Amino acid sequence: MGWLSDNVNLFALIAAIVILVLTIFIAGSLIKKMRDSKAEGELTDHKWDGIAEFKNNLPVGWAVCFLALIVWGFWYIFVGYPLNSYSQIGDYNQQVDAHNKKFEEKWQNLDNTDLVQMGEGIFLVQCSQCHGIDAEGMHGKAQNLHRWGKEEGIIYTIEHGSAGLGYMAGDMPSFEGAISKEDAKAIAVYVMNVLSDKKKNINDIKDSDKKLAIQDEIKKGKKAFDDNCASCHGPDGSGNANGIDGFAADLRKYGTFDFVKNVLEHGKKGNIGEMPSFAYRNFTDTQIKAIAAYIGSLQPLSDE
Repeated sequence: MGWLSDNVNLFALIAAIVILVLTIFIAGSLIKKMRDSKAEGELTDHKWDGIAEFKNNLPVGWAVCFLALIVWGFWYIFVGYPLNSYSQIGDYNQQVDAHNKKFEEKWQNLDNTDLVQMGEGIFLVQCSQCHGIDAEGMHGKAQNLHRWGKEEGIIYTIEHGSAGLGYMAGDMPSFEGAISKEDAKAIAVYVMNVLSDKKKNINDIKDSDKKLAIQDEIKKGKKAFDDNCASCHGPDGSGNANGIDGFAADLRKYGTFDFVKNVLEHGKKGNIGEMPSFAYRNFTDTQIKAIAAYIGSLQPLSDE
């Protein structure tokens, strides 16, 4: 029987047999005693409604079992099963690690198109219940991922604030009214083209007028960022400010694999609710890259 090769199954079977035998033996002896015993012996002074108890010595078998159980308990905790033998949780984690290694080896060289397709599949199974099958957030019930990791997402955060990931700086308030729409747009261009590791290469733009306009927007955005955002995010967007590392979100990671991985592992508090941690899903790096690629492939909706 192959299933008995599992130490846990073997231990459980032996324990079940012992319990069954003891139950039959003790039940039989008690039934026999109920049938044959007579009310004889010395009574204690404890009486109630004409009922008293006998002065019986502590049963030797009971005392032996009690002491043996204590000894076995100490052995079990410090020497036996939990700390020095088989663990179902440990075995499960080993199997997950082995599977993930095989998965990574098989899919580590996917191109972006295949990553997007994989990410969409994972998203539909794990994320669509809250974000919707089209990732638009189901009318505000969750974050609209079409804008996330893009300039539109930065503008939205400036206007609506963010509850963040538990940074020392606390929740980011709404800057609507305090920062003009033009400056918010310029800050978004500056972050995505200069600070974020996802930065675009402005030199790839062939249209000289468009290139010059973006450069002007970047200069404007840097000034607006320094005036309004650097006090928490730091002048380099690293989130290290006021002498505290990790004081606020690291904008260099915005829209990148690292940011997605951090959110999946730790969850995220939001203005519309709280996203739980998905660490229990044991996503591989390839799967997280796929999720990030899929979200990055989404285009802002026309009504935004």
